[in-house]
Amino acid sequence: MGTALRSVIKLQPLQLLLPSSYSLEEFSKFVSFRHSLSISNSWSPAKPRLRAKTLGFLSYASMATSSPLRHQVRDRIELSDMEKKIFDRLLATLRQFGLETQLRVAGGWVRDKLLGKDCYDIDIALDNMMGTEFVDKVREYLLSVGEDAQGVCVIESNPDQSKHLETARMRLFDIWIDFVNLRSEEYAENSRIPTKQRFGTAEEDAYRRDLTINSLFYNINTDSVEDFTKRGISDLKSGKIVTPLPPKETFLDDPLRVLRAIRFGARFDFTLDEDLKRAAACDEVKEALAAKISRERIGTEIDLMVSGNQPVKAITYICDLTLFWVVFSLPPGFEPPITDGCDRHCINYLDTTWNLIHLVGESSFTDEQRRLTLYAALFLPLRSTAYKDKKAKIPVVNHIIRESLKRKGKDAEKVLELHQSSYKLMSLIPCLASNGDVNLDVDWMRDLADVPLSSRLRVLTGFLLRELKEYWRVALFISTLVHPVDIGEAEDEHSQLCKRRDLFKTLENSIIKLGLENIWDVKPLINGKEVMSALQLKGGPLVKEWLDKAMAWQLAHPSGTAEECIDWLKESNSKRVKME
Repeated sequence: MGTALRSVIKLQPLQLLLPSSYSLEEFSKFVSFRHSLSISNSWSPAKPRLRAKTLGFLSYASMATSSPLRHQVRDRIELSDMEKKIFDRLLATLRQFGLETQLRVAGGWVRDKLLGKDCYDIDIALDNMMGTEFVDKVREYLLSVGEDAQGVCVIESNPDQSKHLETARMRLFDIWIDFVNLRSEEYAENSRIPTKQRFGTAEEDAYRRDLTINSLFYNINTDSVEDFTKRGISDLKSGKIVTPLPPKETFLDDPLRVLRAIRFGARFDFTLDEDLKRAAACDEVKEALAAKISRERIGTEIDLMVSGNQPVKAITYICDLTLFWVVFSLPPGFEPPITDGCDRHCINYLDTTWNLIHLVGESSFTDEQRRLTLYAALFLPLRSTAYKDKKAKIPVVNHIIRESLKRKGKDAEKVLELHQSSYKLMSLIPCLASNGDVNLDVDWMRDLADVPLSSRLRVLTGFLLRELKEYWRVALFISTLVHPVDIGEAEDEHSQLCKRRDLFKTLENSIIKLGLENIWDVKPLINGKEVMSALQLKGGPLVKEWLDKAMAWQLAHPSGTAEECIDWLKESNSKRVKME
């Protein structure tokens, strides 16, 4: 990739935030300024004096935390008919066997119901019984009244998956319910596995949870909400993310809570507490997050953020809290070091992509395509960066997705494919945007001697789309993101995004006009056996070479027949033999 192209890739997203009149020197100062606005400065008594010219370009996350929002919280929980049936069966079980345990729904269900949101994740906490004991009683009761006990099972404890206690599960009216006992826990210094566990009180259980908004209980016995931390409801109303106990203590006990705090803060558009931010950004917590938490769990949290309703805000929080390279860790001993501000470049690409997706129309992509588009955009500044491993060069992006986040191998493969294909598509943009009136000059497919000039755009684009299949729009989207566009001095960010939206739509329409929208579904006119028979070949790499030539001919002659293709192959082969 040329130097000029690399410069465009690195600078273009931030330039979207700045007037085009900014010089490179001013731009560099702005990057440094944004980078200096780490979360460690947010609670410093000495605030930097900001020039008026810069104030207009503060990050969204920095501005969003300036004043807490008020949220509508219901006074009581309104049960659906299905929830009433479920809870009635549980209470009937207590009466049937004379059990004196209190049944409490814990955590997210209570939070969401108070916010007026539907939730089907019901976790029942028992104050003096194990979950398996109570589920056995529920099953016995259901059978006694002629109802089925569905899907009863036990999930063993698994600290690596945030399961510290055995959980009993059963399905009531087609909704899965989890049953665990209230507990009190103590953690080892270098592990997330509790060293001591015992039955706890509801108050102890509430204080051991990650956030005050997740520490609320709904007592089924009394039909009432219980707020043992005395601030869960008030934090819901004011939109604050706060830990029940001092945040540093909470995070060192279980560092995964840092990412959960960020995820919930972004999801509900809540403000992170200042003490929480200070604790999350301290070296001890960062080291604990890297050492005590499995990469699978970190990757799961990040995937929930990227797939959620506020991915930019979530990843911006990670960046602001100086956790970016802890989460998206680089290979050990990686050199050369990543340049300062690279994390901010990643955020800016993500931000631009998120806004552009909404401008283009979310219906243009499936949820899975949108998720991978955001990953591809987030790691765009690293797309040309590789490291040596056993003498082989491996893309850094591959390491981050596979090892740092422990995502599926196909996720890494697809993101790398999108990066590579978007570079190829970018070389076709001038021609696609001008209906083929620009000379084509690409460095990734040289053997075009047999393709008519008038058909080369269709052939090149067709080969790319046959590789990308249903992800071709995603790759086109990424290439639109990094392609330079003319930006006027007075244009705001929305106008610039509209230009990219218009470019994407123009390119998409050009591809559709070429008849390539579903080109990967078009069956090749001839197969390998027919090539071998027509050219008297015994196999080997020549067969693949001629199959590619046959596909190029087919793309150049969309109305051609198999017989015409074979005749062309024979003629081309004859010319080749004579030349040799």
